[in-house]
Amino acid sequence: MLNNIKSIMVANRGEISLRIIRACKELGVKSIAIYSEADKDTLPVQMADAAICIGPAPAQLSYQNQEAIISAALAFGVDAIHPGYGFLSEKADFAKKCEDNDIVFIGPSAEIISKMGDKIEARKIADSASVPTIPGSDGAVTEAEKALEIANKIGFPLLIKASAGGGGRGMRVVKSKNTLEQDLTEIMSEAEVAFGDPAVYIEKYLTDIRHVEVQLLADGISCIHLGERDCTAQRRNQKLVEEAPSPILSAAQREDLCQSAVRLAKKVKYKSAGTVEYVFDNVDKKFYFIEMNTRVQVEHPVSEMITGIDIIKEQIKIADDQLLEIKQKDISLHGHAIECRLNAEDPENGFMPCPGTIGNYRPPGGFGIRMDSHLLSGYKIPPYYDSMIGKLICWGADRNEAIVRMTRALSEMKVDGVKTTATFHSELINRKEFKSGYFNTAFVGSLLESKC
Repeated sequence: MLNNIKSIMVANRGEISLRIIRACKELGVKSIAIYSEADKDTLPVQMADAAICIGPAPAQLSYQNQEAIISAALAFGVDAIHPGYGFLSEKADFAKKCEDNDIVFIGPSAEIISKMGDKIEARKIADSASVPTIPGSDGAVTEAEKALEIANKIGFPLLIKASAGGGGRGMRVVKSKNTLEQDLTEIMSEAEVAFGDPAVYIEKYLTDIRHVEVQLLADGISCIHLGERDCTAQRRNQKLVEEAPSPILSAAQREDLCQSAVRLAKKVKYKSAGTVEYVFDNVDKKFYFIEMNTRVQVEHPVSEMITGIDIIKEQIKIADDQLLEIKQKDISLHGHAIECRLNAEDPENGFMPCPGTIGNYRPPGGFGIRMDSHLLSGYKIPPYYDSMIGKLICWGADRNEAIVRMTRALSEMKVDGVKTTATFHSELINRKEFKSGYFNTAFVGSLLESKC
């Protein structure tokens, strides 16, 4: 089924590593898993055709160790590396190392990653593609005088954002000019430390918003969208529940949103799977571009569930220099899908991570249920990485059925030995606000505050 790629190294861990390995098996491609010393007994290591220990437990010594991963890839003679999400997935220098060593990086080129990863540059590209952007600065802001000039134009509150930030990090809300200079200095310093780049820009801070994003597949020539996902249920800018389609967009709004994402991808001749993220202002009923993620997203399964398209397999085919066989007219959205990110955390104790050993593990099942997880009974959750232990995705003929099915699936799942967020998710999706579909990104935070 592939023309050039015969073997793929999976440069990741956990559920996404297992997800990619399964796609490789279906494509007839040899998979090589990497693992840290803490992950030697995990399911991806057992399921891959081969596996190699890449280093000690800390991520910077293993899953983020570019030289070790490239050396291992060369030793195995692999044709390609799939980075999954997180870790090295949006590191342009790693993609360049792959290119320099004649290894296919399963994602866009280093040049595109660099362009779209720079939020100031991405905003300029969006403007040039007639994609709506939030009112704000035209470029980097380094001086208080310039920041004040912009603030007087767009008004307070405003948001200072690190150009190289992401995942909800590198942002600060400024409520008045009294703290503007100090806030600007501090966020620039934080950006330098966290991302190695002090560049920041300023946007109008929208207070009543939803978070929506469009899933794309592009082969460098043509581009299609798989509809949008709604990721509004968040805690501290981290997504908790994702669903598709959005419960509040009209057909016309959906078309405008998705076509704007396609325009952006075509503008840069994008080649791979990717996601364009937006905020939707509940007040003016308009959407605004915020960033493009040049990788597969954690929440990609909800798009797969309503379209029947295997995004990972399509992404690998594109990396194999195959043109998309799927046309936009072939895509239709069926039913509704919801994903809950399940973490080994204690919601009653500030969502404190709870590493430990899994006792009895019973995944949920039944019609319309998908559990993406690397869990096994006896698996020891290490304390070194993100606390996500799986993603539960439920499909229904409509949103109400998806919520009912998710509630049933969460109650059916059993994970002994550690605390999880399953019960919290069940309570969340059954709140009247969530069921109505009309809420904003502050909803979960407000709910948690009311419980304190």
